[in-house]
Amino acid sequence: MAEQTQYEELARQLSAIGAVKRDLARILPPDCPAGSAAVLTLLGRYGEMRMSRLAELLAVDMSVTSRHVAHVADRGWIGRSPDPADRRSRILRLTPAGHERLDELSRRTSRLLADRLSGWSDDEVGLLIHLMGRLRESFGDCRAAIPHRLPAEHEPTAPDPATRTPA
Repeated sequence: MAEQTQYEELARQLSAIGAVKRDLARILPPDCPAGSAAVLTLLGRYGEMRMSRLAELLAVDMSVTSRHVAHVADRGWIGRSPDPADRRSRILRLTPAGHERLDELSRRTSRLLADRLSGWSDDEVGLLIHLMGRLRESFGDCRAAIPHRLPAEHEPTAPDPATRTPA
């Protein structure tokens, strides 16, 4: 198991990922914020799906998903049709315009990453992909209602009043 200092450094490095995300967000077209780009990316990767499945993949609340879906639908990038199995639900799918937008986003992202990682070997990029995927899997569903608790041996404890030294 890794040492405490390694976990502390990992936490610092993960905090710094915000800079990477901000750089990636800067290359998005003004009419396609990050949430919209994520919707298009997931529909492109997994194909048509219900909004509930999209919310699950985005790991966000259904109301947030609805706002993202409305944004991309208003621009004609996705279509919403009744689900034959449940008429109350909608099936979401990319339109031809959505495929075009997704292709553009992919080109922009790939160019930025190729530029920023130009000094990395193919093996290093592959290892990063593998480790980031593994890290994400270790955290499971980020929307879980019950916060993860530390094992008892890692829980902070209150000082014992009997052993406390006066100030």
